[in-house]
Amino acid sequence: MPDNASEELRHHGTLWMLDLAGASPMQADAQASVSWECAGSEMALPLSQAMGLAAPTEVLQRFARICKCYLGKIEQEIATYGWVSFDDEHIGELDLTIRMPANNAYIWDCATLPAYRGLRLYPALLAYILKELRAGGIARVWIGADEDNVASQKGMALAGFRPMIDIGLFHQETGPRAWIRGRPGISEQELDDACRVIIGAERLRTM
Repeated sequence: MPDNASEELRHHGTLWMLDLAGASPMQADAQASVSWECAGSEMALPLSQAMGLAAPTEVLQRFARICKCYLGKIEQEIATYGWVSFDDEHIGELDLTIRMPANNAYIWDCATLPAYRGLRLYPALLAYILKELRAGGIARVWIGADEDNVASQKGMALAGFRPMIDIGLFHQETGPRAWIRGRPGISEQELDDACRVIIGAERLRTM
């Protein structure tokens, strides 16, 4: 088993969490007039186009898995979007699964289209999603950020999310394997809860 000092550890990103029961509603206004909505399957084609997909097949598959897509429109055009899962999501590049307990949700695949960047749409999108999830009875929300995605990390911190665990890869003779490690300042209970959300990774020893 690797330890924290191993030079072979490669950090990919961090899983963040927000406890909606103990958080104040986030206020984040975009620097544009945005209409917000939770999209249905009738939006599969324009969503797939906004996501750069050749066909709406993947979008329809996500809706079939009861994922939700929240989006913001500017002048009737999709400007920003984010997906939410309430069960399992596989992260192919790390070969692990995010598994949501009851009353938990996982925000993923958020993007702002290039023409609309610089308008603070991401924090406004998070604020809208969190409001909708709170109204739907969700207690905890999880979200991930790549190590080098500083802009996303700032938006998550602004929304009230806290970094829970780092995620990365180490190499074995049989190939790469995902590892997880608690962030400084989180409690043992929070660490245990976060580790249970990640399926298929090895928990590192702490120093």
